[in-house]
Amino acid sequence: MQERIVETVDTVFDLVDAKEWTAVRALIADEVDVDFTSLAGGEPARITGDQLVAGWVAGLHPRKRSWHLVGHHRLRVTDDAASVRLKGYAWNRLDEDLGGGMWEVWGTYELSLQRAGTGWLVNRFGLNVLATRGDDAVRTHAA
Repeated sequence: MQERIVETVDTVFDLVDAKEWTAVRALIADEVDVDFTSLAGGEPARITGDQLVAGWVAGLHPRKRSWHLVGHHRLRVTDDAASVRLKGYAWNRLDEDLGGGMWEVWGTYELSLQRAGTGWLVNRFGLNVLATRGDDAVRTHAA
């Protein structure tokens, strides 16, 4: 069971980088608690899975490449719920005709998942930033 949870988490990051948005959405619950406050300010929120993916579609548009590396998974599983804390690194780069540039972040991700049939769905997605480097305009550039 733990292997299936880790596979789901890793697949979300891989699909985001591949911009396979329909497949990403299939791994996200209908309601998701999100917390990106350490990166972008604001407040944690509960949003729909569609809203989360739409934010990624806009922020990681086809002319911005991304690459995520996650590991050191720490899982807690109780019946039909799981929480995963993992270390992560992300890289973003804009196409040259948009100004180019690169932005990086290191931190920890905190995800929660719920069992759904034979699989798992992410119902919480948080990022705790440890450090960033590069052009913040790359991070904030949206389609």
